[in-house]
Amino acid sequence: MPGHATESSMNAPDTLAGDAMGTRDLVFTVLAALAPLTLIVAVAPLHFLKGGAAVPGGYLVAGVVMGLFAVGFMTMSRYVRNAGAFYATISRGLGKPAGSGAAMLAVTAYNALQISTYGALGVYAADTFANYFHRDVPWYVFALLGLALVAWLGYRGIHTSARILGVLLVLETAVLVVLAAYVLAKGGAGGWSAESFAPGKVLDPANGAMFALVAGAFMGFEATAIFSEEARGGIRTVRRATYIAVGFIAVFYAFITWVIVMAYGADKIGAAAEADPVNLVVAVFETHVPAPITEVMKVLLLTSAFAALLALHNAANRYFFAMGREGLLPRALGRTHPRTKAPWRAGLLQTALAAAAVVTFAVFGLDPYLGLLLWGSALGFLGIIALWALCCLAVIRFLRRQAPEAGLFRTTIAPGLSFLALAVVLFLVLSNLPLLTGAGTTTNVLIVGIGLVAVVVGVVRALHLRARSPRLYAGLARTSVDGPPSEQEETVADHA
Repeated sequence: MPGHATESSMNAPDTLAGDAMGTRDLVFTVLAALAPLTLIVAVAPLHFLKGGAAVPGGYLVAGVVMGLFAVGFMTMSRYVRNAGAFYATISRGLGKPAGSGAAMLAVTAYNALQISTYGALGVYAADTFANYFHRDVPWYVFALLGLALVAWLGYRGIHTSARILGVLLVLETAVLVVLAAYVLAKGGAGGWSAESFAPGKVLDPANGAMFALVAGAFMGFEATAIFSEEARGGIRTVRRATYIAVGFIAVFYAFITWVIVMAYGADKIGAAAEADPVNLVVAVFETHVPAPITEVMKVLLLTSAFAALLALHNAANRYFFAMGREGLLPRALGRTHPRTKAPWRAGLLQTALAAAAVVTFAVFGLDPYLGLLLWGSALGFLGIIALWALCCLAVIRFLRRQAPEAGLFRTTIAPGLSFLALAVVLFLVLSNLPLLTGAGTTTNVLIVGIGLVAVVVGVVRALHLRARSPRLYAGLARTSVDGPPSEQEETVADHA
């Protein structure tokens, strides 16, 4: 069958490394991509600026929405196990043209997220170097050094990456836990308070912009499915890792942001964020923990950004790999290294795109933080949220028709509720896009336009294959490492 991975093909050179990642590896890889320390120090102040003391409760609400999404997405994973997670899911549920458009949007979104993070790494590294060595080195020097190291580690294979990501994640999480311990031990600004979790405060309609921003904290948790072909223990490992990741993000971020609220006081956190958002969290470190720990935190900001770069590099590579393997992109991208099983050609392409972006910003003197980081993050954020919403619809359509035995909650209620919530979040993000990008109308329209063009290109590519290469088109989104598809899967694939 075209595009189907048989047992023999799984032993061929051009397959990913099977049984390479356990639950811990998957969880660490996904959470590293989210860069917890960077988010809390550099992004959470913007959340406080829009939501004040309601931010911790906002993380829990967003966690419920993402949990509902995960229920449907992971139920769908029983039938789809493919490195092109969004692509495969949407193709099975909404048809191959829609899936192809989703694949191109996913490639664009993950690359935008990865490449934009070089802006953060470059800025943090340049500031840290100047602080310790009193020498000014351009940001792009550090960005390119980081790029080379990420490319090398990606080439070494997922085993090496997973080990490094695990160590870095533990370190950046530990420093946040230390901060929490010191703040709570000192009693904060005026004692403990549960005001941050009061439903009336959290669900205030005025917090719309906050929810648009808080949703970004979960961006990339679904990447567990991207690594499903490399998971040890099959889809059970992927499901377990996904639920752990969602729960950790919601609870840990809610806890840490609540600690920050306690450090300032629930009635003062909003004003503090407005007065100095850049140093809001850094000031908590400087006030409550010993100076050496604050210095460690500043160094860990670099490793946090680097971990995100490496994790997102691996995620973007696997989308390139999946699309190359099935003919949506050049077949050469669907090749893996015979020894490491890394999608090395896809890695070279991703590295080249990142290098081109960094060099362009350097040559034209564009701002790496306000430009590269914010614009790329906004593009990635929009793309991922749109893909979440499309996945919900695809899950409902597929499971209702092909797997009604999964139950009404898994097939309809959970994905349906998450779709409604994500549609609202997408509207809120578009409404508050200038807040995310810090840019004017022209730049914002360009960012949205890039996402739309990516979708159109993907759809047109699928329609071209249907007209010119029916055999190749018939094999789209059919690769599954779990063995031959069932009769139900055959039916829905043929219908698509």
